[in-house]
Amino acid sequence: MSDLKEKIELEFIIKTSPSILYNRLSTPSGLSEWFSDDVNVKGNIYTFIWDGAEQEAELLNKKENTSIKFHWLDDDDEDAYFEFIINVDELTGETALMIIDFAEEDEKEDSVELWNQQIDQLKHCLGSN
Repeated sequence: MSDLKEKIELEFIIKTSPSILYNRLSTPSGLSEWFSDDVNVKGNIYTFIWDGAEQEAELLNKKENTSIKFHWLDDDDEDAYFEFIINVDELTGETALMIIDFAEEDEKEDSVELWNQQIDQLKHCLGSN
């Protein structure tokens, strides 16, 4: 029996509009700019490709310019998912990207580091470093 995964919540300020950010989080072309090498979509199944290896995720939920949520099909933990949530601060107008993910305790640090690298790549694509 495997350990339950721990929830990770990360937040990044992204200097772009919610609609441009949402496009990078929800479309195959947008995701392949920063998240993986390539992305194929068939129905609700997104196939992410890294260095020739494929991993499939099911699209669970999406709200335009607000959020998108996936579940890795090879993840035995049915409660685990990863989600992108876009928040706009009413006072400052800043766009924040919140990432919710799950990782086993011994993989949590690596997972956070990987997200940091990927978000750096996303900011680079958006020209918002």
